[in-house]
Amino acid sequence: MYSVKESDWKLFRKLLPAWQERFMERLISEYAKVISGKGLASDRFWKLQKRLQKDVRKVGVCAEMRRSDMDMNLQSLLHEGAITKDDLDGFSDELRQSLLGAY
Repeated sequence: MYSVKESDWKLFRKLLPAWQERFMERLISEYAKVISGKGLASDRFWKLQKRLQKDVRKVGVCAEMRRSDMDMNLQSLLHEGAITKDDLDGFSDELRQSLLGAY
């Protein structure tokens, strides 16, 4: 079990907002494709609404900022595609190994 280092916690808090902005920009681009797609306006509207309900729960959009949840949040961000392995540069080797052991 990984014990959160202060340096990792500080770096996570610093980087998370930028990661979330980048992820939400990508989501908005995807939403624009739904909105501008073909078909009935009502179908596109409800497709977008369903997608928004799903996406709003993602860590890449809204994360609990607790030190004890940091590794779980990082795993979720990786799984959601909000961050890549390269985004973990700067974190401790111990944390990177803990997270990337599954990848």
